[in-house]
Amino acid sequence: MRKFIPESLLIILPGVLLFMLSCTSGSCFEETESYLKASFYDNVKKILHAPDSLTLYGLNNDSMIYNKSSGIQPALIPLNSSTESCKFIIEINGITDTIEFHYSSYPHLISKECGYTFYHQLDTAPKHTYHNIKDIYTGNKTITNLNVENIRIFY
Repeated sequence: MRKFIPESLLIILPGVLLFMLSCTSGSCFEETESYLKASFYDNVKKILHAPDSLTLYGLNNDSMIYNKSSGIQPALIPLNSSTESCKFIIEINGITDTIEFHYSSYPHLISKECGYTFYHQLDTAPKHTYHNIKDIYTGNKTITNLNVENIRIFY
């Protein structure tokens, strides 16, 4: 006796298998935010040295990023993709300075699961006051979601 398999099942079964194998998990495990990474250095010894106290917030807005935090290395500074510059108030060990960044932003596809983020390109060296910050060295001008140092703050 011969078993009969309907033709429609022979057509549908491979289609279902292909559909199941083509699906992705839909989870995003990658970093999706792009922050400017600022490492802190001792100006005399020229070595990495995290401040005892770090306060950082955006000028002209209420965005407190760090509030008397200790051991921050590196500081992750968010840039606004809808503007071409940002100013921040930075207090290192009780002494206040300002830092201004000028940059251009562009969208970058991370993956199908994670979507888009904005990358930034520093157009000029950061401008700053000289109360506690002695110098700022710009290394990698491209600000991405990777863990790469962008600037060095010597204080």
